[in-house]
Amino acid sequence: MWRGMNVSFRDMLFLLVFAYLVIGAIALAHVAKNDEEQSKGQAPPGNVIVEMFWDKAIDADVDLWVQAPGDVPVGYSNKSGMIFNLVRDDLGRGGDPNSMNYEVSYGRGRWPGEYVVNAMLYRSRDQKYPVDARIVVSHQNQQGEVRQVVQSNIELTFEGQETTAFRFRLDEKGEFIPDSVNRIRKNLRPASGS
Repeated sequence: MWRGMNVSFRDMLFLLVFAYLVIGAIALAHVAKNDEEQSKGQAPPGNVIVEMFWDKAIDADVDLWVQAPGDVPVGYSNKSGMIFNLVRDDLGRGGDPNSMNYEVSYGRGRWPGEYVVNAMLYRSRDQKYPVDARIVVSHQNQQGEVRQVVQSNIELTFEGQETTAFRFRLDEKGEFIPDSVNRIRKNLRPASGS
């Protein structure tokens, strides 16, 4: 009688171990698949990407301002418009767990017309001047390829200074026009000082 129970127990144990191994193999296949998808990179959430970087050793709040054709300026006091969204508003080192000084805005769609990109030195807590910032615009074309189209280095020398990094145009097909880049000044920050 006991001999038959040992066989049943052994068979049940074998089936449990086998089921555990099958579930583990299935789980590993899904983990490997997700890692492969992540290594390919994700498509950006917008078609026009504007990024601004400044030295992480400087405790300064430098603000990125962008304006798309026919839309309102987007920056720290107005974080979204119909086309652009300010996704990251970096205040410098204060209250920031990330040591990188970085702001980014994404524009949805490839709207034809002029785009304006500005930087403004809101505050320099450590009073280190000038504050150098690098602004990069990337564009996702109709084939989904993202490439950097324009870059500018700017120097901010006092609090409240707003500088136009560049203005550029997209054509009727939503493609970047290289000859359209200029630095003609246009203030984007509201005059109310908000």
